[in-house]
Amino acid sequence: CGEGSCYPATGDLLIGRAHRLTASSTCGLDRPETFCIVSYLQDKKNCFECDSRRMYNEFNNPNSHTIENVVTTFAHNRLKTWWQSENGVENVTIQLDLEAEFHFTHLIMTFKTLRPAAMLIERSADYGQSWQVYRYYAFDCAESYPNVPRGPIRKVDDVICDSRYSGVKPSTEGEVIFRALAPSFNIPDPYSPRIQNLLKITNLRIRMEKLHTQVDDLFDEHERVKEKFYYALYDMVVRGNCFCYGHASKCAPVGNEAGVEGMVHGHCMCNHHTTGLNCEECEDFYHDLPWRPAVGRETNACKRCECNYHSHSCHFDMAVYLSSGNRSGGVCDDCQHNTEGQWCENCKPFYYKHPGRDIRDPRICERKYGILATDVLRDMIAGQCRCKANVEGQRCDHCKKGHYGLSDDPLGCQRAPCDCDVGGALNNNCSRETGQCACKKHMFGRRCDQVHSGYYIAALDHYIYEAEDASFGPEVKVVQRPLPLDRKPTWTGNGFVNIPEGETLRFNIYNLPRSMEYNLMIRYEPLSAPEALTHQHTALLQTMLCRPSHCTLDPGKDELVCVQCLVLFIVYLTPDCVFRCFRYVVLPGPVCLEKGQNYTVNINFPQYSSYSYHTSPSTLVDSIVLLPEVQDLDLFSGGHQQREDWEMFQKYRCMERSQSVIEIPLTDICKDFIFSVSALLHNGALECKCDPQGSLSTVCDSIGGQCQCRPNVLGRNCDTCAPATYLFGPSGCRPCDCNPLGSQNPFCHPMTGQCLCVPGAYGRQCGNCKPNHWGFPQCQPCFCNGKSEQCHTVTGECLNCRGHTTGHNCERCESGYHRNTLLGSSEPCRPCMCPNGPGSGMQFAESCYQNPNSLQMLCVCNSGYKGLKCEECASGYYGNPQVPGGRCHPCQCNGNINMQDPESCDARTGACLKCLFHTDGNACQYCSRGYYGDARTQNCRKCMCHLVGSSRQSCVDGLCECDRVSGQCPCLPGVVGQHCDRCAPNTWNINSGKGCQPCQCHPEHSYTASCDLLTSECSCKPGFGGRTCEECRELFWGNPEVQCDACDCDPRGIATQQCNKMTGECVCVEGVAGRRCDSCGRGYVGTFPDCEACHHCFREWDVNVGELNNHTQRLVDTVEEMKETGVATPYKDIISSLDDETRQLRQILEDDKIQQTLTHTQRMLQQAKYVLDIHTHIIPFIRGYYKESGEAELRVNRAVSDPKSMVKESAQIRKAAEAKLDSTEKEFNLKHQLHIQRLDKIGTGHACKDKHVCFLQVSDARGHADEAKLNAQGVLLRANQSKARVEQTNEELRDLIQQIRDFLTNETDPKRIEEVADEVMKLSVPVSVPGALKNVTTEIRQHVARLTQVDDILTQTAENARAAERLLQEAQAANERATALKQATDEVKGTLEDTEHAQTAASEKLKQVQSDINQTKQQIADVSIYTFKISEFDSLVLKYQLVSGLIDKKGAVVFNAHQKAEQLRQEAKDLLMDATKKLQRLRELERSFEINQHILVEKAQEMDRLESEARDVLQELSQKITIYSTCA
Repeated sequence: CGEGSCYPATGDLLIGRAHRLTASSTCGLDRPETFCIVSYLQDKKNCFECDSRRMYNEFNNPNSHTIENVVTTFAHNRLKTWWQSENGVENVTIQLDLEAEFHFTHLIMTFKTLRPAAMLIERSADYGQSWQVYRYYAFDCAESYPNVPRGPIRKVDDVICDSRYSGVKPSTEGEVIFRALAPSFNIPDPYSPRIQNLLKITNLRIRMEKLHTQVDDLFDEHERVKEKFYYALYDMVVRGNCFCYGHASKCAPVGNEAGVEGMVHGHCMCNHHTTGLNCEECEDFYHDLPWRPAVGRETNACKRCECNYHSHSCHFDMAVYLSSGNRSGGVCDDCQHNTEGQWCENCKPFYYKHPGRDIRDPRICERKYGILATDVLRDMIAGQCRCKANVEGQRCDHCKKGHYGLSDDPLGCQRAPCDCDVGGALNNNCSRETGQCACKKHMFGRRCDQVHSGYYIAALDHYIYEAEDASFGPEVKVVQRPLPLDRKPTWTGNGFVNIPEGETLRFNIYNLPRSMEYNLMIRYEPLSAPEALTHQHTALLQTMLCRPSHCTLDPGKDELVCVQCLVLFIVYLTPDCVFRCFRYVVLPGPVCLEKGQNYTVNINFPQYSSYSYHTSPSTLVDSIVLLPEVQDLDLFSGGHQQREDWEMFQKYRCMERSQSVIEIPLTDICKDFIFSVSALLHNGALECKCDPQGSLSTVCDSIGGQCQCRPNVLGRNCDTCAPATYLFGPSGCRPCDCNPLGSQNPFCHPMTGQCLCVPGAYGRQCGNCKPNHWGFPQCQPCFCNGKSEQCHTVTGECLNCRGHTTGHNCERCESGYHRNTLLGSSEPCRPCMCPNGPGSGMQFAESCYQNPNSLQMLCVCNSGYKGLKCEECASGYYGNPQVPGGRCHPCQCNGNINMQDPESCDARTGACLKCLFHTDGNACQYCSRGYYGDARTQNCRKCMCHLVGSSRQSCVDGLCECDRVSGQCPCLPGVVGQHCDRCAPNTWNINSGKGCQPCQCHPEHSYTASCDLLTSECSCKPGFGGRTCEECRELFWGNPEVQCDACDCDPRGIATQQCNKMTGECVCVEGVAGRRCDSCGRGYVGTFPDCEACHHCFREWDVNVGELNNHTQRLVDTVEEMKETGVATPYKDIISSLDDETRQLRQILEDDKIQQTLTHTQRMLQQAKYVLDIHTHIIPFIRGYYKESGEAELRVNRAVSDPKSMVKESAQIRKAAEAKLDSTEKEFNLKHQLHIQRLDKIGTGHACKDKHVCFLQVSDARGHADEAKLNAQGVLLRANQSKARVEQTNEELRDLIQQIRDFLTNETDPKRIEEVADEVMKLSVPVSVPGALKNVTTEIRQHVARLTQVDDILTQTAENARAAERLLQEAQAANERATALKQATDEVKGTLEDTEHAQTAASEKLKQVQSDINQTKQQIADVSIYTFKISEFDSLVLKYQLVSGLIDKKGAVVFNAHQKAEQLRQEAKDLLMDATKKLQRLRELERSFEINQHILVEKAQEMDRLESEARDVLQELSQKITIYSTCA
């Protein structure tokens, strides 16, 4: 609460307030009352008793249904307790009366019966004095509440009628939910009157006005109907919290109420100085501000009244609050100590304030004797003298402004004629019409008391002469000071001068504005605090003033020597000034100076007296200032008014305010006086002389003339850089930023910015060492062993080492170079040849070294290389480093190989060969089968699939395969989990091996939809049982929707304790009978439970007798039925079936389609017979052809696979030819090399005598060699092409043979083989193929015999291969035609079979009709034996005809009903279209409404703005009225 608004927790307002909840009707309050529940599944009703004379108790009084039962208790028997009204009472009210104001959020009611057909919810905020409706609910709003609008809600406080919670479904546990603030609305101000009207309640009332009765209109007896119509409510929740307006975070019980756990209390524990039951008012004496609710981060706390300790009570006054500008509205009550007023700040009449006492002093007001009391109406105030018209003051002792001459005049003072400013006006004459005075130059205003823009009025300390601009000896030092960042400087100019003992400062004064007396002021600064404590001294200051005419030039010293100069002042600077720090001293008397004359002021410091020994005492002098002796001006001399002005000038210490460097704010009186003084001195205003580069504007301050300077610029005219800055320019001055370690002080050259460096420092800022030096500020030369002149300025590390050296001092060779360490740094660095040296592109070592024993250079290979000169790839790397640009790269195996194993990856290609950590893939990038995870991080884990819950297809030998990334196993239906180890929600039986099965728990009778994973038992609610909770609970029977009864079985005769759950019959052991299993059964004798079986012959007789009894009973039942309904009734079904069958036969015989079908069937039968005859003649041929095909296959197989076959021999010859070509190629290459060597020898070993002849011989030989080379290359190319064609032809031949073998060896339909063979035979395969094969074989042998021409052999073999391919395509086409023929045959055969089935069915139907007719006749004959009241069979026929007529009528009625249904359907369709159009129109209206609503919101915001402006105007008017009403 300390940082903003706070609110108590929300809860159920009914908890702990059951005694405050009432109902206008409750069943059984006076006497027990019966109520009933009707079951519509069974035509019976269940009735119960309501006795509410005592409170509910589960054991002693479970039938009590008082209103207290609806309070939520979270007990396990929630549905066993409810409130119920009296039977048949429709107007029933439930009311909650709260003890304080509460913040209501929403209401939830759960009904046991049907929800009311009409009801409404009301609230009261004044303890039941008035009521307002929240919401209406009705099944039919137009009927129940015709004047209440329907939804939707447009505004947050709309009252509508809602039909959502008034339907007939559900029949029980239906809810009614109401929210005070709909969540769809944005609430900008939760404390607006509209929102508070919705949320704040003291009472809540639910009025139920109509029952749902239309479902029971079938009952006739009015009194019995009432037993089934009533209201019943399981529970009710009223959510809310203690209403504290944001001023409390918790609440306490009201009064002496103890409360219970979970109760929302009603007494706010207030903060923010508020009080009340709901923090609705401010605490006593905290009424200075109006009470307001806390909102957001604003506490709006009440404020304590300020009564100056003269009162202990106050009240808030809105008028006072508004008149104060909404700052204070508290008015003190009963002011003590003779005080009065809003804050007890004034004295009562006849009392006056004591001037020396505090306002809170109890004795602040003292009584004045003999003085009249204050009379506001007569303008009389206690202690105030009654002044004349032009006089003012408590004692009436001075003139009002604009008047002068206090005298015995009746008006007291005379009005000044023009009141022109003495300095700004030329005179005191003004225009009689306008009162305008005549102004000096650059002055304006009626009184000439203002200056034009670009001009200013000089301050009293305008003439300042800086000590650093004075003349002084060499012992005097200028002490510059940079401007402080956190405060204003205490000096002017650039700083001070340090004056040692015996030194002199000489100032030149030349710009006096007027001849008059001036006071000389010296500004200085005492020593700093530590120095002042140890060096306290008094300075003797001697000042001399000389004119140039009285001074001569000393020829010996080349300086001015004062002649007849007068020592004007001797001043002592005492130690007290060190601590008082006035920082200036004014010399005792003024001096008269003439305008236009030059003066020299010498200030000597001849002697310092120190309290402690100090060898060189000194003082810091800032400047001297000439202050005009303003008392001599006309402004302050000449008359009484001038004397008064001088007194005011001194009273307000206007001169003292101008003496300090740090400006002291001037009062308006001082500003006016200084304005006049400056105008008198300078005969008007001075022009601003702002430097165009150093200032931001040409306009300066009208008082003092200070221009607006740019950054780091000083001076009245902004023409000088501040100390520690340089380069005066248009952007100001730049900071010197001198390095404090490398510079002597923070100041630099004003133009270049060069700082004054200490020895060794370098740079403009003195922040670096000199070139080739390091170690700032202790700089030293770079040491680099002669290999470099440059080094790092901080660390001294050498830069740009030469000769392939490196290191801090260039003391070692860089990478890839080496030298003999025994010879030292003078030895040059040589390249490491690993293998070709740095820069060659084939250098794979960072360094090398020389073995001191063998003097052999050894390379230190880079990672991935090995060998004496790093010319090979190391284990785990691949590549070819021996070729230019070649490199060794790490094998990309994701870290899943042993980098030390040379066989872990291919040294040339980098393919991973031995993946570790259960990984797989070319880059070991996947987890192996049966593993999952991230192979790149060596995180492959074994799949832990549950065998029972995983799919069988993914498991082999107990090892299941899962997703290689996520590890998700393939689960059976209903199984979930990464390992498929658990059933999905609401399923069970994972051990079935087929997945998990649904629980199928009853949605209303079970607590949840889940069941036991092993037994599938659902968790049933009380009163229900069975595996799915659809039955009564264990040891009970009946319909659980209505009532369950306990099994009443005799434990001595039952086989199980559970009885039949539908009938309640017990399951008896053998020999026991009865509903309760409490007697001996039929066929047993004895006394229960000792029952013994009867003789075995009893069973045989019992069976016969039972059959006779059953037959007799059936006959008796038939006769009884015939007596009541007639003869035809028992045989109604038989007669109907006979009639239907006869009608069907008649339709069949008369229908032309049957005749057509029979004709078509006969025609198809003939075609089938014809086809069958054809097949009978063709099949022997097909079988013969099939046999020949088999023999041909065998011959082909032998030709291919026999070692002595043509194909085998062809392959062997081909291999021999290839070997011959290889050997010939090797021999040719060898001879070619020998020829080249011989040619070389000829060219080098023998000198050619005739060069031209030799050249021709060589050219000829070279031509022959090139021709031989080309021929050899052509032979080689043709050989390779022939080899490729032979391999391709062999491969196609193998495929063809394999297809034939697969066709013949697979489980192929014999019919298909026959069809293929038939097609093959049609293609003359049996005749031509053997001859062709023989011819091919002969040709192959011939080609083999003359194998020298390989290309011809391959070409002819290719032609034979193409012939074989054509044969295969023709065989496939024959196969397709045979398949089509077989499909046609199957279709004819199916048609024949359907015809035979139809004929057989018709024959059987005729036989059955004849049999039924015979059976009917026999039954009629039998019936004539048992009854004498039966008419002749003709009457039966008549009745049958009558029944048929009735059936026809009913059929007509049904047809009409069908037409009417179609008509209704069309009407419903039309209504749907109409409703759709209206819905579309409604949506358009809603969009229009939203647009209008938006416009209204904007208008409302505009109205709020106008209202706010009007309120501001009203407030300003109130303030003006208050001000004017208090004017004297």
